[in-house]
Amino acid sequence: MIPLEQEIAGYFREQGIPFHQHVADDQRFVRLDFGFGDLKTRRYFSFDVKEKRQRYQLRHWPETGIPEEHLCILDDLAARKVLAFAPNSGLIVRDNVRGHYFLFTVVDLFLMPRQRVNRPIARDVPGLKGKWLIDLRNGHVGTTLAEIFDAINAFLDARPAIFKTELACLGSYLGESVGTGGITRRPEHWTQDVEETR
Repeated sequence: MIPLEQEIAGYFREQGIPFHQHVADDQRFVRLDFGFGDLKTRRYFSFDVKEKRQRYQLRHWPETGIPEEHLCILDDLAARKVLAFAPNSGLIVRDNVRGHYFLFTVVDLFLMPRQRVNRPIARDVPGLKGKWLIDLRNGHVGTTLAEIFDAINAFLDARPAIFKTELACLGSYLGESVGTGGITRRPEHWTQDVEETR
């Protein structure tokens, strides 16, 4: 199986889509792996790529309630890097064990449940590496890269509503329950809010 970076670069070339790649250049630590689209129309999308290369040994990780087949372990720093390129950014994961692709937009990474842990590392001096334990089912799943790029385009189409008009909790993620709370807001409440803050 070829590395995901090569597969995505090949997909872009096949489809005739201009793209930027920062996997092997000197920008790879400050830029996301790939970027494509049009900056002028705000449809430029940047993303990192990760692979789940093997099954995890769950005895080495805290209990998450996520079945191993749906578990993915990400670097905390990688997730923070995606945030630096928001709002048009995300992460593509290829599960090499089960042959699926997953898109996590920056919104998914921000909203979805996760468990964070510090993994000890032993270099010249002991340290810690932050990890996220996430459920792959909270991403947009596809069996082909074309389905993942369709999901990216759908996200870009929905972006104005996501960031400007959708008032309810966005998304429905496994591992969370969105309930209701507070009293019903009525027009007089907004009038009162304005009077008290102006």
